[in-house]
Amino acid sequence: MNNKKVLLARLEKNDREQFILDNQEAFYYGALQEFGVRDEHFEDDGQIISRKTIENAIDNGEAYRIIHDNKPVGGLVVKTDGEHGELELLFVSPAAHSKGIGYATWCEVEKMYSNIKVWETMTPYFEKRNIHFYVNRCGFQIVEFFNSHHRNPNEKDNRPDGLDEMFRFLKIIK
Repeated sequence: MNNKKVLLARLEKNDREQFILDNQEAFYYGALQEFGVRDEHFEDDGQIISRKTIENAIDNGEAYRIIHDNKPVGGLVVKTDGEHGELELLFVSPAAHSKGIGYATWCEVEKMYSNIKVWETMTPYFEKRNIHFYVNRCGFQIVEFFNSHHRNPNEKDNRPDGLDEMFRFLKIIK
């Protein structure tokens, strides 16, 4: 049972820029932890997740700030269609890692969207913390690994160098 208290607050227009920067910082931190200072894992603007990708997720989904102790500590974006949900983005500030905030957030998402029967999400292959989180904490299963030999059919700009490797996860709610 999770006892960490978080609030999911709709993203306000005046917080959009900070949300984008915080998201990029969280994923940049993960890449630095895994690879150190290297640049081949970054998108066009020098980030793991580009501004354009984040803006597109916000514009086409429902964005929330994760609030803990009256402070924003992360964010998420979900898209829903009937009983299907996509977790487009979920990030927790590196300063708030390993405190149960991500899991508490996921529990709140499942409560808020109790009509969703199938959740889907993806994460880069090198984000070991994310893979552990989705599989071991939240109950997702890895169902696909996109790489240079198995391209993501929904991705228009697959990179020829294979650096767009991603795991796809599903969670079926019974």
